Amino acid sequence: MKEDESHGMVRRHLAEKMAGEITLSEKPGEALKKWRLNFEIAQTDLSGYLGVSPSVISDYESGRRKSPGTLIVSRIVEALLEVDAQRGGQKIHAYEGMLFTEKTSKAIYATYEYTFPMQMAKLASLIEGDVVHKGIEKPLYGFTVVDSKKAILELSSHEFQKLYGWSTERALIFTKVTTGKSPMVAIRVTNLKPGAVVMHGLRGNEVHLMAKKMAEIDRIPLLATTMDIDKMVEALRKYSDYHIME
Repeated sequence: MKEDESHGMVRRHLAEKMAGEITLSEKPGEALKKWRLNFEIAQTDLSGYLGVSPSVISDYESGRRKSPGTLIVSRIVEALLEVDAQRGGQKIHAYEGMLFTEKTSKAIYATYEYTFPMQMAKLASLIEGDVVHKGIEKPLYGFTVVDSKKAILELSSHEFQKLYGWSTERALIFTKVTTGKSPMVAIRVTNLKPGAVVMHGLRGNEVHLMAKKMAEIDRIPLLATTMDIDKMVEALRKYSDYHIME
């Protein structure tokens, strides 16, 4: 298959995935915001491409405006994809392996997608974590718990990107960590950056200064925790229930 045809197929499948999730979501505005953040596109850039006021996008995402219909959702999805394509298509390319590969890496211990975003303070509270570097806080739409040794030794750069699931705005939690340097090096050399990184098995003062420095350079929030891994995963999976109760 020619490269242009392959790219077109990826783009069509990704558009269907995005539009379906936004349309069927109980909170379409939140789903729309998640995908916009995934593509790292500002509201002003998206509204400029669509020829509407930035407040229109803001109103859709916040729920102040009536949920967009399928035609509007399709226009927004196409705009996100086209803006990314004009920037080189890095995000579209990164999702290619997720669309056409069903195999789950043995490096992944658990993964979960959220409908409602989690804030950093809530993450730190749920996992009893120490904040090593505050970074730039972003809403988190999921988490992945990964065996750091298997991920670093066995996964290629392309396979490593699959750890992000369907949203880069997620917490990547690395287990079996000794210093924290290796996971941060792996993140530095990939195009996608997570919303937060958690080093499991260390307290905050045990994280290597070089790991903290790399987090500072990439402006990624960095946390550390020694919480029992099964209890941690259970607490994170129940977050949606907590959100509804609060």
